[in-house]
Amino acid sequence: MHALTDETHDVIEAVLDYARNRVLYKDIPLDHPVTPEELSKTASGSIGPAGLGAEQAISLFENVLAPACLSTDHPGYLSFIPSAPSKAAIAFDLVVSASAIYGGSWVEGAGAVFAENEVLHWLAREFGLPATAGGVFVQGGTIGNLSALVTARDAARRRNRENGVADPARWVVLCSAEAHSSIASAAAVMDIDVVAAAPDDGGRLRGDAVARALDEHGAAVFAVVATGGTTNFGIVDHIASIAEVTRSRGVWLHIDGAYGLAAMLVERMRPTFAGVEHADSVIVDPHKWLFAPFDVCALLYRDPDLARLAHTQKAEYLDTLTETADWNPSDLGVQLTRRSRGLPLWFSLAAHGTEQYRSAIDHGITLARTIADEIAERPHLSLVREPELSVVVFRREGWSARDYQAWSDKLLAEQKAFVVPSSHAGEPVLRFAIISPLTTIELLTSILDTLA
Repeated sequence: MHALTDETHDVIEAVLDYARNRVLYKDIPLDHPVTPEELSKTASGSIGPAGLGAEQAISLFENVLAPACLSTDHPGYLSFIPSAPSKAAIAFDLVVSASAIYGGSWVEGAGAVFAENEVLHWLAREFGLPATAGGVFVQGGTIGNLSALVTARDAARRRNRENGVADPARWVVLCSAEAHSSIASAAAVMDIDVVAAAPDDGGRLRGDAVARALDEHGAAVFAVVATGGTTNFGIVDHIASIAEVTRSRGVWLHIDGAYGLAAMLVERMRPTFAGVEHADSVIVDPHKWLFAPFDVCALLYRDPDLARLAHTQKAEYLDTLTETADWNPSDLGVQLTRRSRGLPLWFSLAAHGTEQYRSAIDHGITLARTIADEIAERPHLSLVREPELSVVVFRREGWSARDYQAWSDKLLAEQKAFVVPSSHAGEPVLRFAIISPLTTIELLTSILDTLA
């Protein structure tokens, strides 16, 4: 199977031909999901003793399986938080797989780790973190948040031991009631409690609310999580005032910027994120607004040594790695085995330059503001909140949840766009999450036209 036979050559050529065609698509298909029953009829039986052969297997994927998957890079994919990887990043993702690189240690993947670190150091500078900051690319925001909080708790425990202080009966992480669900997920894995501080009327967590919660829960709180762009609305917490409180009380500050922190690359947006430079750890997901393919999260620490203390795994067969001072990415997060998932972003940045990234992010912010103004001009539509980043939440007056769903289903069936209903305070609403540089004001206004 591994030898370069004629059959293997045919398999590789078939895969590369399909990949080349897919990367070069000008008109990206939106496609749509189908039922398990439909796929059972058309796709069952692909795994068997003899195999289908490369041509038939690729045909099954291209004509049956792929069309049953939504293309998140379609300009009309406006639900959840889309992905819009650059063509360069998509193409280089294939190179990463073809290179058979293990990205967990310096000794095995020094070149790949160096390239990933180039990107991480650039991001750290953009976020105002010190030159000593560093980190790792992990699978996604959930793993990034979990890894950062594990590090924060470990640092709190070590500090307690050094000071002769007993650990609390239950550790607590403090966040906003608007925080991403991955914080609660991380807390469940870590067997700790979550305290949700009340945001202001605009959905933004502020330092005074954090101070009150810290007064109530005291030394049990080992970390505060501020959000740099909520998923549902794109709201950025008042990080500067939160950082002032955490610094004065010696509490770890983590910034969950999975979606929105990339907006710091746009100069006019930097004041919105004031205070990020004081964070002990931050995450941002390049597979969201930094145009990388799934799945990749950049996790950065102000002091990477604290992460090494928390995450380095010890085993006899790992001695050759752990007994050196090498920069081993697997020492900085919860995953030991890791793909060099930061390389597609590195290649795209190296190929295109950072200014194109700034421009592409600015496009989403500008487009959100433009379509929000258009919504405000239509009497049957209204904004739920003014957009801050590139998420626009609005309502169609007089519609029920059933009306929204029927409209959404029709929009997808017509292959125009993928816009699913959301909700706010119990009210069904609609939501545009704008990421792709290919999304246009003409497309968005044509979607609004269908709501008349």
